[in-house]
Amino acid sequence: MTDGAVTGAARQHVLVAADKFKGSLTAVEVAERVRAGIGRAAPAVTVEALPVADGGDGTVAAAVAAGFERREARVTGPLGEPVTAAFALRDGTAVVEMAEASGLSLLPEGVFAPLTATTYGSGELLRAALDAGARRIVFGVGGSATTDGGAGMLAALGARFLDAGGEPVGPGGAALRDLVSADLSGLDPRLADAEVVLAGDVDNPLTGPKGAPAVFGPQKGASAEDVAVLDAALVNYVRVLEKAVGPRAAEAAVSPGAGGAGGIGYGALVGLGAGFRPGIELMLDILGFHAALERATLVITGEGSLDEQTLHGKAPAGVAAAAREAGVEVVAVCGRLLLAPEALGRAGIRRAYPLTALEPDPARCIANAGPLLERAAAGLAQDFLS
Repeated sequence: MTDGAVTGAARQHVLVAADKFKGSLTAVEVAERVRAGIGRAAPAVTVEALPVADGGDGTVAAAVAAGFERREARVTGPLGEPVTAAFALRDGTAVVEMAEASGLSLLPEGVFAPLTATTYGSGELLRAALDAGARRIVFGVGGSATTDGGAGMLAALGARFLDAGGEPVGPGGAALRDLVSADLSGLDPRLADAEVVLAGDVDNPLTGPKGAPAVFGPQKGASAEDVAVLDAALVNYVRVLEKAVGPRAAEAAVSPGAGGAGGIGYGALVGLGAGFRPGIELMLDILGFHAALERATLVITGEGSLDEQTLHGKAPAGVAAAAREAGVEVVAVCGRLLLAPEALGRAGIRRAYPLTALEPDPARCIANAGPLLERAAAGLAQDFLS
């Protein structure tokens, strides 16, 4: 390599702002592997890692990687058993991820509980953030095992949901069929002085054909009959809350974010006074992405699967949109690529490097994702950084 080439490479500043490869690599591990691959092929290039998340699972880890302090609390898991859940804290701002307390990943392999899984632990985790002094809470929703409309979360924070006999209804979404009255007056008073921002990547309503049970219930083990039960139960939940707090309960049910994480978004909108923002936009602000972008000459984003869902609020689309606005070129790494070049281009991504191009067998690809990603990053460096 000539001296001029070395100088040119030294001026290159790569920002790795990728999400996790679900099931194989965390966002932090993705950044490490990309850095290693670029280091092999273009050692003079500066590589800055900024793991990102869109509000779903991995959001707390991304915040900790960006300098937030990791805190832990013992809370109630989705099946009612105790689990250890983490949140992130810095300067009075807490990043709370519902999947840490109520996520699908907390269920034993092959076990689902679509009718009875509870978000009670998410409420306990929010309370732990308040106990730690949080005045602003970024509440990331996604990856849930639950479809209870956030009723469990609100109950943990002091709300009461009662049946015809004046007894608390059971855990999970199906129990909301028996709901007759709701009382939110006992909610933790600290919530009134805290700003709660709902960070999600879906704009589905709470109920109906595009609602939380119909669209996301099957991912949590819900049969067609279960979906019908959950939808009817959530319709009743909205009706009872409307009696308790007025028309805003019905309005929130069709608001963006209401259907997020089995309807916990709805519970946050109605009970916590939360405002909704697309998760990736909010997280890029929280993580300091825009300052890092000013230093970058190339951005590398990505996630496990680049597909149609990517284009609707997922992390790579948000990163690419912000980089395009700043005039910085974007390329992507991914486990598999299901988007045509034209769709990638419209999203602001110049080119994608899927691991399946190096290892077509899905099982081997997942098992060897780290070394494969290093190879993909080295190829990317040869194409864009030489």
